[in-house]
Amino acid sequence: MARLVRRWAPALFRVMFADLPGWPPSPRAALRALSAAQSFRVEELMREGRYLIRAELPGLDPDQDIEVTADGTALTIYAERWQQDGEPQRTEFRYGPLTRSVRLPARVGAPDITARYRNGILEVSVPVPEAPPQGTQIPVQNADIPRSPRAAAPAAGPAAAPRPPATPVPPTPAPVPPPAP
Repeated sequence: MARLVRRWAPALFRVMFADLPGWPPSPRAALRALSAAQSFRVEELMREGRYLIRAELPGLDPDQDIEVTADGTALTIYAERWQQDGEPQRTEFRYGPLTRSVRLPARVGAPDITARYRNGILEVSVPVPEAPPQGTQIPVQNADIPRSPRAAAPAAGPAAAPRPPATPVPPTPAPVPPPAP
């Protein structure tokens, strides 16, 4: 019975509170609308060895309304848009604080990052460091080849005395199963 009530609860609330505007069809849709209302569109691309993040922020003053911060692995764009006219009859503009974070492809220092705002587009340019070499090859010495007597001459002190060659350990015999009764 409890399952049936839970399944019909959103529909019952919509019937009971039908005069509420913009009732979301599901809680997930409400969260999606809320998160979309507090962000802006970005575009990420690689150009000439630099990682570019372009953000669509029309109608803002870059000196007062936009802030770009970097912590080495992530870049955060913070902007604020405030209503300047009187109360509109109806609006689809987004007002208030807007934030968006982007993960950077590599750790970058803040002095290397540049940002410029033109025609409503904020463009942040991040240098991409060259990829480090995949690794350094380390030579492997073959310990099975005996060294010449001259190379094995002991140094001063008992700790540097040559070790006797290791004797191989014979394999252990397999266990014998007990006889069947």
